[in-house]
Amino acid sequence: MELVVKSRNGKITQRQQNYISEKLAKLERYLDLIDKATIEVAEEQRKTEGSVHRVQVTLVGNRGVLLRAEERAPDLYAAVDGVQHSLQRQIERYKDKYWRRGKLRRQAGEIVEIEQPTPAPIEVDPTEPPRLVRTKEVYTKPMFSDEAVEQMELLGHDFFMFRDADTDQINVVYRRRDGNYGVLVPVDSEQ
Repeated sequence: MELVVKSRNGKITQRQQNYISEKLAKLERYLDLIDKATIEVAEEQRKTEGSVHRVQVTLVGNRGVLLRAEERAPDLYAAVDGVQHSLQRQIERYKDKYWRRGKLRRQAGEIVEIEQPTPAPIEVDPTEPPRLVRTKEVYTKPMFSDEAVEQMELLGHDFFMFRDADTDQINVVYRRRDGNYGVLVPVDSEQ
């Protein structure tokens, strides 16, 4: 497994990098298809919590597996432990869905709703206009919409961008307020 450690602000000591590598290397015991792990470490100042370390890990597997977890803690080591625990739970859930049942959910014909934890409220300054603060690379692989829904649920997001296996177009699946799912399909406008 290739480990890429990025620091948003500040440097990571060799001891911290060794700890991160050691903790995340243990995930290969649970899922051996992991090709690459990208770890982003940042230190943030929060109004209520003070100085907080944020650790976000994205795992990319060779069969299109994409798992992501993020943890915040006052101590970097505690954040790494928390994100490792979250990823371990996600891997167990993934393995339960795909291997222990013996077939993909798409073949079963129905999609089961997974309970999502309620996110903490975000503090917003109403006097400051919103700005673009982050750019992410998105790995797309051809898949069907029900596979994309499964991937979205594994990530814990409300939407997921993917390349449709039939049309080879970029589509987006999203969770609707009524609990169902929708798909955004791009169409060229005629002028």
